[in-house]
Amino acid sequence: GATLPAALSIAEQIAKRHPTLPIILGGPGTTGIDQQLIERFAFLFAVARGEAENTLPELVQRLAQGKQQMDPKLRDEALAGLTGITWRRAGVAVREPDRAPLKDLAQLPENAWDLLPPLLEYKRITGESEGLTPIDSGRGCIFDCSFCTIGRFWGRRSRTLPTARLVREVLAIRDMPGARNAYLCHDIFGAERDKALEFCEAMGALEQPLPWECRARVDHLDPELIAAMGRAGCYRVLLGIESADARVRRHCNKQLSTDIDILGRLRATLAAGITPIVSLILGLPGEDRAALAATCEFAMHAALLGGVQLSFHLPNPQPGCKLGEDEGARSQAVPGIDPDMAFGTGDTPSEAKWIAAHPDLFSSFALLTGQVGGEAHVRELHAIAGLLPEILMRYPRSFALWARKSGKNALESFERLSATGRSFEAAVRSEQDAQLDAVLAWEQAILRCAARDSGNIGTQTERASAAKPSRVSAELLRVPIDLRQIGEYLLETGPAPKMQTHHFAVVTGPRGVRTLKLEAELFEMLQELKTRGDLGPWLREHPHAYSSLSQLAREGLLCLAPSESDPRNLQSQLEVAPTE
Repeated sequence: GATLPAALSIAEQIAKRHPTLPIILGGPGTTGIDQQLIERFAFLFAVARGEAENTLPELVQRLAQGKQQMDPKLRDEALAGLTGITWRRAGVAVREPDRAPLKDLAQLPENAWDLLPPLLEYKRITGESEGLTPIDSGRGCIFDCSFCTIGRFWGRRSRTLPTARLVREVLAIRDMPGARNAYLCHDIFGAERDKALEFCEAMGALEQPLPWECRARVDHLDPELIAAMGRAGCYRVLLGIESADARVRRHCNKQLSTDIDILGRLRATLAAGITPIVSLILGLPGEDRAALAATCEFAMHAALLGGVQLSFHLPNPQPGCKLGEDEGARSQAVPGIDPDMAFGTGDTPSEAKWIAAHPDLFSSFALLTGQVGGEAHVRELHAIAGLLPEILMRYPRSFALWARKSGKNALESFERLSATGRSFEAAVRSEQDAQLDAVLAWEQAILRCAARDSGNIGTQTERASAAKPSRVSAELLRVPIDLRQIGEYLLETGPAPKMQTHHFAVVTGPRGVRTLKLEAELFEMLQELKTRGDLGPWLREHPHAYSSLSQLAREGLLCLAPSESDPRNLQSQLEVAPTE
């Protein structure tokens, strides 16, 4: 839907230059509005609905046959009865019967990558560095979530590419310059569990599987399948949770069972080496303050697991879904807020012309201002969606501890922060609380180490296969609590940490960023290295400390010579960064 105004602008310009040329639209952006498009835009000839691999060649063939007819009446009859299209017949929009989707995706031809510009050219234009390459791994969705057009576009059916074909297409990416990872575009990976396991087994059997990511429902990913995905090279999965309130999920027809332990599934995903992206929608119909607070609280708990990515959204009443049918007419654009489904589009004069003239066809560019609170509430939700995920992903334990100490939930804590007008870091430091200061210092050290580690970008599989070890660096922390206990305490699965001195090193190296607990003597040794850059004099005064070097060796922070523990190895392998 986001590209439909641009497509119409292009079509209008083409029609002015070539008035007799048939112009045909297709794709998900036409879902539910195909007839209105033909009725309102005289320069359009037809809309190919749903899958068009079979529709389009037949349509072109019929047009060619009709062009050969001398009788205009016969030309007008050329497309009569062609399933899967809505077209202009004698000036009137005619909606032919639906065409059945392909039964077997194996019928599709191989990808014609040679007909596209090189992937590197796309990356040069977009600035994207990841090298994520899409694979048409499956189509459709049997669900009909109120905010989504996917189920309806594909006729509430789901099919997957045969396993052998999918593996072949994924592996073909390895020879494509600029491609590093595969993106399996089917929206519900794991819905056909046996096929998903079969794919994972085939990929896992490879000596070096290509990293891949996918989209899935959390209730389709059981622990066995999650573990298989991790072994097969999956490094990231998008999971649409939408709301932590079961009543709101029922209202939007999400059909996610309340028996599912969502946090447990996220733990299993992380344990398998897969980063979960948790997608949450704020402001769905039926969401009250309690439901919004529950969603924010859930997001905080998910962030406490460590490594979870959070993605907050505001709903768009797109044409072709129930939310669009129910709320599209009452919704409107809100200045300064780009709707997620139309982000970065619709700004040119020609696009803006269509959006203003036909708001019912372009409700993808609107927000649910018809809900309780109107535009003011939408702006509040936009502020939460813009800032809270960032804070939770950067400072999950600091934020949760700050909330716990104040006796407020995540939503109330965000509102408290907003009222101060300060940054989160400044707000925490103003508390002058030793525990809060320690946890904040820890998480800031993690962020700095991660920034230094940015030169080692890559998935776990790529890191493991790297021929050259990454540079190792560490930040040292002397704190009044055991940092390892904070997360479980805040998740209410562990005891409150006791106030006593502990020593830690936040380390980045070949295995990414880690936090190590150190004995006091080893901590002093690293402090000496940081201040002097030479351990020789200190080790002569503390000869028994040589044994502590073995811990650093076990953690991969230095290489000990075969015959002796040479402190110069420590100096050459480990860089101790100054702690802020």
